[in-house]
Amino acid sequence: MTAADFVVVANRLPVDRVEGPDGEEVWRTSPGGLVAALEPMMRNVRGAWVGWAGQADVEIAPFEADGIELVPVALSAQEVAEYYEGFANDTIWPLYHDVIAPPQYHREWWEAYVTVNRRFAESAAAAVAEEGTVWVHDYQLQLVPQMLRELRPDVTIGYFHHIPFPAHGLYAQLPWRDQVLRGLLGADVIGFQRAQDATYFLTAVRRRLRYEVKGPNVSVPEGEGTRMALARAFPISIDTTPYLELAAREDVRARAAEIRASLGNPKRILLGVDRLDYTKGIRHRIKAYGELLADGRLNVEDVTLVQVASPSRERVDAYVHLRDEIELAVSRINGDTDTMGHSAIRYLHQGYPREEMVALYLAADVMLVTALRDGMNLVAKEYVATRVDDRGVLVLSEFTGAADELRQAVRVNPHDIEGLKDAIMTAVEMPPAEQGRRMRSLRRRVLDNDVNAWSSSFLAALSEVRGR
Repeated sequence: MTAADFVVVANRLPVDRVEGPDGEEVWRTSPGGLVAALEPMMRNVRGAWVGWAGQADVEIAPFEADGIELVPVALSAQEVAEYYEGFANDTIWPLYHDVIAPPQYHREWWEAYVTVNRRFAESAAAAVAEEGTVWVHDYQLQLVPQMLRELRPDVTIGYFHHIPFPAHGLYAQLPWRDQVLRGLLGADVIGFQRAQDATYFLTAVRRRLRYEVKGPNVSVPEGEGTRMALARAFPISIDTTPYLELAAREDVRARAAEIRASLGNPKRILLGVDRLDYTKGIRHRIKAYGELLADGRLNVEDVTLVQVASPSRERVDAYVHLRDEIELAVSRINGDTDTMGHSAIRYLHQGYPREEMVALYLAADVMLVTALRDGMNLVAKEYVATRVDDRGVLVLSEFTGAADELRQAVRVNPHDIEGLKDAIMTAVEMPPAEQGRRMRSLRRRVLDNDVNAWSSSFLAALSEVRGR
């Protein structure tokens, strides 16, 4: 393959292998804002994407799809278990989400993480052209920037961290804390979702590595001198165009009406849409809603909660237990409150295509985003983008990145069950005029700051660093 001027490095390739109409295996572009934001630019500048194809013990040669060179990185089943399910998702994920679940620290997981990160770095080094640009993504690949810089000092390197970065008191638990910081500081620009996350990172750099930090700039020792790295917030967003288009389609709007009818046409539909993850506050949401029914403040004839909980990390014990807890709570509330015509909670443990999700967003009067800790939470922005009639209410956890931007939402501390109950009642009882005032402000924010604005701002910062 020809060396690329611009290379994206992420845990997964932007395509999935699926069965085609004739039974043959074909590659289909994955849904997602990152893919949508970067695809057009990568076609224009000889772009390549380095990532895992999603299947263990499979070697795949580089290939082209939709005008982008794809460079698959092979992982063994053991590496998937130790690097991905182990270190990335049972060490880093819980630690970086405020230790909501206890992180597991295993040396063999760390060793696998180092090995796999080096393999990604070597693939990126081989794929990028002289003095090209490499943009590394997320917590699975925190060591890649430094490894890549050692291999290709001519290259401009960006890194974007999609999840939260923890306060130093928590981060300091990580046995390999200094190695990870040095890994990230291999990048010229290190992007975070929130200003708070960038501050936590810079604090860790100052306290652990003793590097000089001035504002968002870090003096990184390199050779006999220093190199400046920039660390600051670049809040991610969504590609709003497909949501606007789907929300305007008659068949999608008809499907929304169909959903309301299938639920017995309640006065209010509450909606939660999450991966089944302990960071999302699903248990807190269900508990608050169940208590509102038990207290008589809500009536099952008038209000229904639809909870979409898409499957996630089903081989990790914490997720198995979480599913059991949530499904038991749903069963108890439904058993206590359902009537023949109405159900308190419609629980859906499955994923849905975007068309169905937009229909659900249109059907819902209240969107409940009660994450205990979240880098951004794009579901909140998806809901707002679809509300073309300026109706609907967003209840939003203050512990999401989205809360920094979506200030007209009903903000809530999901740990405060009484406060969460009051926030749900505020949303359910909000007059249409107040809904319209808030939603118009929310929609301006989301539409003006879409995923293209996000990628443009990050790449502009990279260009500025390159020009120093």
